[in-house]
Amino acid sequence: MSFPEIVSRERWRAAREELRRKEQAVERARVALGEERRRLPMAEVPDEYVFEGGDGKATLLDLFGDRAQLVVHHFMFAPEQQAGCPCCAAFLDQLGPLAHLRARDTAFAAVSRAPFTRLLPFKARMGWTVPWYSSCHSDFNRDFEATVDRDGAPAERPGLSCFLRDGDRVFHTYSVYDDALDGIGALSGLLDLTALGPHPHGGDRLRLHDEYDH
Repeated sequence: MSFPEIVSRERWRAAREELRRKEQAVERARVALGEERRRLPMAEVPDEYVFEGGDGKATLLDLFGDRAQLVVHHFMFAPEQQAGCPCCAAFLDQLGPLAHLRARDTAFAAVSRAPFTRLLPFKARMGWTVPWYSSCHSDFNRDFEATVDRDGAPAERPGLSCFLRDGDRVFHTYSVYDDALDGIGALSGLLDLTALGPHPHGGDRLRLHDEYDH
């Protein structure tokens, strides 16, 4: 293992200050990019996709519950696989309670092509409570580019897709895939991808997750 150079405290402070200026520039660029992302146009989702979950059949609109926004995690779990993708599993592991997202008018769900009968035992093994649905009987994964053709065969790719509802109409606002998911945090990072941003409808102050009015 290669360790960093050992220097005096004064040299460390000088190096840290130089790096801080670069970090501030990156943060300003990140904020500007988030604002530009929220100005993206949106496309209506005309198809009524049907998923299978813990409560039976569900449409894409059902996945919102009573929230205005929905973030879908395209979890790589193909129909022929016996277990889910370790990288996707690590992403779900970091989520924690969804109360913080829900308090910001945002629902979250994982969607995979594997049949629900295979998702359920894996979900139990991982100890997750996050809503997870199978899209095995629909074109959802292909339409939102979570399943693509590689060498003539379907291949899964990890991703996040964001949706916004207006009554019963659903709109696709944003998607991100593969390595671009690196560094996206569970709360602020996810909300920053959505059309309404980190503080939808004025937002709500952060609380302990069991203190929100559900």
